[in-house]
Amino acid sequence: MAQLNLFVGDVDGNTSRIIEAACEARDQRAADVVLLPELAVSGYPPEDLLFHKGLRTQVARSLERLRREVSGITMIVGYPEYEDTHIFNSAAVIRDGQLLANHRKACLPNYRVFDEKRYFTPGTTPTVIELGGIKAGVLVCEDIWETEPARAARAAGAQVLLVINASPYEVHKQIQRETLVAARRVSEIDVPLVFLNLVGGQDELVFDGNSFVMDRNARVTQRAPAFTEGLYTVDLSVTPSGVVEPAPGPSDALQGEDESVYGALVQGTRDYVDKHRFPGVVVGLSGGIDSALTLVIAVDAVGAERVHSVAMPSRYTSAMSREDAALQSSWLGVKHSEISIEGMFEATLAALAGEFAGYPPDTAEENIQARCRGVLLMGISNKTGKMLLTTGNKSEMSVGYATLYGDMAGGFAPIKDCSKLLVYRLARWRNGRARAIPERVIKRPPSA
Repeated sequence: MAQLNLFVGDVDGNTSRIIEAACEARDQRAADVVLLPELAVSGYPPEDLLFHKGLRTQVARSLERLRREVSGITMIVGYPEYEDTHIFNSAAVIRDGQLLANHRKACLPNYRVFDEKRYFTPGTTPTVIELGGIKAGVLVCEDIWETEPARAARAAGAQVLLVINASPYEVHKQIQRETLVAARRVSEIDVPLVFLNLVGGQDELVFDGNSFVMDRNARVTQRAPAFTEGLYTVDLSVTPSGVVEPAPGPSDALQGEDESVYGALVQGTRDYVDKHRFPGVVVGLSGGIDSALTLVIAVDAVGAERVHSVAMPSRYTSAMSREDAALQSSWLGVKHSEISIEGMFEATLAALAGEFAGYPPDTAEENIQARCRGVLLMGISNKTGKMLLTTGNKSEMSVGYATLYGDMAGGFAPIKDCSKLLVYRLARWRNGRARAIPERVIKRPPSA
């Protein structure tokens, strides 16, 4: 199981990664077969890139490279297949320069984050191939979530199912996957399954890996770690009666909710920064819980040497906030700057004095402070090339407690889907691993 982090649109780079993984599986793991993720060649999800003729040309070149440069191992690799005006979400089975089989994904998800019916034509037939004397059914992601594709593969003689996936993370998703697959084993299919999943971030999506193997009795015999690239060897044997049995292998424990959410936030932030080739990130550090959590996520994602924290006190900023911001930055080892906004704030109020005459002070003045900070942060971002991380949480966004062109400025919002209560939980969880956020930041009442 090649649990890889691939790059949407980088067909040549992805192909090189696939070749490297296949050769390592063959030479260092003595593997007969290597599974690569869904749409590994193009990266997932390629979206409207699929309609670009340049991608079609690159995919054809990729398949030629895979046939030419890899031998001695069977690859099952996801790619966009073009045929006349149709595009299929397919899995190619390649060995020693030959395309042995090709499975076209039958069930195309079209809900929530998925829009596959816009791009792909569904396949209609099962794919069963012989690998080392075992008949294996090949499926792609949603094919295992629906009943008919797996049942059709079993009816065609499959003794084991090999499923390549790009299944995105959500809370409790791994439990959902294993529960559904277990129900299929017991009630409908009764053969083992190898479930290979993509890992990595792509804009607002995160793929968590967690590839696993399940025997015909619905027991998980092996599970790869979450949010970790790697090659994970699976041993399958066949009994004299033709029953395929997976040998027990290393099995990472299921992560708890806080641990898995935190891992997803780190993975998503790291890949957004790295895949867009930013040299690092800038974080406005207020001394509050939201920016404190964002800072430690950034450090865990890209390393302290690539993170710059900036405190921007005003007349309303307490000494405690300034102290806590400086303390956390020193703990984490990041570059830290303190830039007062008092002069900017005074100059802005002076410039607006005529326009504001006759109006009592209200949120307009408060928002000017946030916008002064936004100007400074974006100036640092533009000058250094580092991307500004936004620090707002979901609770604040939901009730409108955020300032346009101020604290909403930035290129990526790591905790935008975290409620305020979850922010506190994650801060406590992270502190339980190592010192990261001053306790006073967590315990004191929030300003909002």
